[in-house]
Amino acid sequence: MSTAKKFAGQTAIYGLSTIASRVLSFFLTPVYTRAYATGVYGILTTMFSWVSILNAVMAFGMETTFFRYLNKYSENKRQVYNNAFATVFVITILFLLLTLPFVGHIADFIQVGDNTQHHDFVRYIDYFISILVIDAWCVIPFAKIRADGKPGRYGIIKFINIIIFISLNLTFIWLLPFWIHHHLVGSDWISQWYVKGWVGYVFVSNLIASIITLLLLLPELLKIRFDFDGKMLMEMYAYSWPVLIANLSFIINENLDKLLLGKLLPQNISVSQVGIYAACAKISLFLSIFVQAFRLGAEPFFFSHAKNKNSGQTYARIMNYFVITVCIIFVALVANIEILKYFVKGHNAKQTALYWTGLGAVPPLVFGYVSLGIYMNLSVWYKLSDQTKYGLYISGIGAILTIVLNVLFIPKYSYMASAWVSLIAYTVMMILSYLWGQKNYPIPYNLKKNLTYIIISLILVYLSFYVFKRNIFVGNALLAIFAGGALLMEGKELKAIFIKR
Repeated sequence: MSTAKKFAGQTAIYGLSTIASRVLSFFLTPVYTRAYATGVYGILTTMFSWVSILNAVMAFGMETTFFRYLNKYSENKRQVYNNAFATVFVITILFLLLTLPFVGHIADFIQVGDNTQHHDFVRYIDYFISILVIDAWCVIPFAKIRADGKPGRYGIIKFINIIIFISLNLTFIWLLPFWIHHHLVGSDWISQWYVKGWVGYVFVSNLIASIITLLLLLPELLKIRFDFDGKMLMEMYAYSWPVLIANLSFIINENLDKLLLGKLLPQNISVSQVGIYAACAKISLFLSIFVQAFRLGAEPFFFSHAKNKNSGQTYARIMNYFVITVCIIFVALVANIEILKYFVKGHNAKQTALYWTGLGAVPPLVFGYVSLGIYMNLSVWYKLSDQTKYGLYISGIGAILTIVLNVLFIPKYSYMASAWVSLIAYTVMMILSYLWGQKNYPIPYNLKKNLTYIIISLILVYLSFYVFKRNIFVGNALLAIFAGGALLMEGKELKAIFIKR
């Protein structure tokens, strides 16, 4: 079997589990937008944005480090696993010691808007501290499952997690109010503690799902032994801390705009603007899913094939088809935005119209994901060459751009500034990674072909969204021409890849 075909198969398996879980999660968007006003949805977004940033800190870059050192110390994989988990475990204990005594002060800092009680934010912080610690304990066991070549087990556990999360959300948001309203068995007891419209139930659902996921990972957790190889541990730290900063910078690029919107806009509109922006950003989820599925398959694959003679050609070929795929998804999402917008619908016409005012942010956000995905593909060079400091530099520059440009332009342009800043930051990161990569670890990418597909997709999106005013028939006609042209150009090579044994 060709390496490209093997990679495609692995990514497809991870992709199916990722797509299933993320699409199911995506269907919660209309549940939330119907159940909560834009301001309440903004609170939800703010809390999850903070969690995303802190998740990167808790993992300490150990997921990538784990894969690298499994390849580097293939004769001592057990010790690599122990070292990686122990690092994360110690960080979580320090995190608990630093946060639990100061929950009230943290709530004061994070709280946005003026319609939520302080004691509610304190409860939200308690829930999220627990979620962060439990999810951190799951990172290395999940990485071990991927390294062991068990995408099925990985997918099943992830799928169970999202099913539990969704089921509990639907129970709290829809089922219990229905139960109480119709005076069914036990409704008197439920009505004593149930608070209709309380967003905290979303966080409770997340906590329960995380606990069950941890229990499902017990077979991997029970293999951990707290014995360390000090020399290897120091090497892993040296490799991982630049990865940590790079990951943290990426998460900042992804989430800080929503937090800054809540702080830089007038208090009477800030939470509502965050809610509109976050809800419309969900439309870009489908491209985000593909990028995430790619990363799950790519990281262990790239490390395991690093010593192969033709690894550079394999990486370049993977890049070609990755670019084509993300560009087609980019055009498809924008072409069908008039359908996808119905997933972002409020509980009445006024709220729906308010949410839809944010649709203009979708094209730049989606192209930002195109650039991010290409950057993730390009980042193989500094991970394989143990030059993770470059990941720190690149992501750090992206984070600085995100912070500075958002601070400058949010007060005047609100979330539209955030959407375009996201595009700029990820595109700069993509370009820097390519330039430094070709200098330090050359890979024979077909730059001319990749740029051609990117530029054509940008032109088609501009025509579809701005010139033809989101006309679904014109947009899909342009999509069909683009996809058909790509298939015509690449069909011969694709046939050779998938027929080759």
